Amino acid sequence: MSIFFTLIAFIIALGILITFHEFGHYLVARWNGVKVLRFSVGFGEPVFRRRLGKDQTEWVVAAIPLGGYVKMLDENEGRVPEKDLSRAFNRQPVGRRFAIVAAGPLANFLLAIFLYWLMFILGVDGIKPILGPAIAETPVAQAQFEEGETIVRIENEAVESWQDARWTLLRYAVNQSSDVTVETVNQRGEINWRQLDLSSIHPDELDGDVLGKIGFSAYQPEIKPIIAEVMAGSAGEQAGLQAGDEILAVNDKEVYSWIEFVPEIQSNPGRPLILEIFRQGRIFQLDITPEVVTENGRTVGRIGVMPVVDQSIFEAMRVIVTYPAGEAVKKAMEKTWETTVLTLRMLYKMIVGDVSWKNVSGPISIADYAGQSAQMGLVSYLAFLALISVSLGVLNLLPIPILDGGHLMYYMIEIVKGSPVSDKTMIIGQKVGLIMLFTLMVFAIYNDITRITSG
Repeated sequence: MSIFFTLIAFIIALGILITFHEFGHYLVARWNGVKVLRFSVGFGEPVFRRRLGKDQTEWVVAAIPLGGYVKMLDENEGRVPEKDLSRAFNRQPVGRRFAIVAAGPLANFLLAIFLYWLMFILGVDGIKPILGPAIAETPVAQAQFEEGETIVRIENEAVESWQDARWTLLRYAVNQSSDVTVETVNQRGEINWRQLDLSSIHPDELDGDVLGKIGFSAYQPEIKPIIAEVMAGSAGEQAGLQAGDEILAVNDKEVYSWIEFVPEIQSNPGRPLILEIFRQGRIFQLDITPEVVTENGRTVGRIGVMPVVDQSIFEAMRVIVTYPAGEAVKKAMEKTWETTVLTLRMLYKMIVGDVSWKNVSGPISIADYAGQSAQMGLVSYLAFLALISVSLGVLNLLPIPILDGGHLMYYMIEIVKGSPVSDKTMIIGQKVGLIMLFTLMVFAIYNDITRITSG
């Protein structure tokens, strides 16, 4: 995937999320009669600007797309003509100011609901949650799940794909729930209920393969070790392998499926191996030395061959989950709420030290996720946008000065004490807020760099 493609996907994502957030502020400000001077997507030098409307609001797209702002008429930021005093932000009742500031994060939540709604209408492509072998010494192994069973329900929630299972189990794992009921049906049509104890899963382990940590593996249809294609210039071509060859053994160790054959190659980078081959009615041996390659920070062997795959088997495991428009609205609202609650719980666990701050992602990781999701297709990109939109909404509601949540905190104090917070308190709060945000950004960028250097 090219850096250019990733960059474009990232910029589009930022543009959508920032525009909706700021438009929430803008729209409610206009509804309340406040004059808006500028609507800017991005910071720094403008690359596009135009004045529109009765108030000649300046619409700007700036060079640095890492934020945006709505500048309103305000006596705290300059002289206001007497005829416009009633339209100044600072002259509005505290309830109106509260609504204008809260509208930005609210717009992000509404955007997430719309994106999830669209995603559920288009259909989420997934794999049926059919179980492979339970991973040893995990909660799944302890609950004695059987290979070939299909998950149909977790607690009271229907499960139609591995994505559903992962999301639902993630929510229970964050709380380290000790008694999660999982309903399955086996290949004989028998229904089973098992209790899954997730209390041993530490929340800090949930940033990677959640299902694997819990002990689930996906069912893998058996693929025979028959070669469909040999890559040009590969170790396989140099050794004389051909399409149609069936692998019988590696160094006298018999293999019966492709899933048994691959580890034998990957675990022997640069080491000579002897393959026993069946070709056109006869059996013979070939010498081969796997190429040394690095995948995900790990050195493995590769010979450049592809298996014969019966696509009908995999199509039978595929599922596309769609909902009618009305039901999709309900599902989208539930998904947005669940994502919001999960985000807050993870944030709380970071603050109290139960979850490492390494889970905080910065702009580099977010750009990478944007590129990966866009490459996977429209539905995946919509899901990514919805998730980041919820995160942006939650982040902006935190009671940190200079964020929307900090201003809302000031307004709540004003409502209680009957007068605005003093200018001195505001200035101190801004300094504290900047330090907190700067610290958070340093953590996030450090985590990004660590992820890159560690592979």
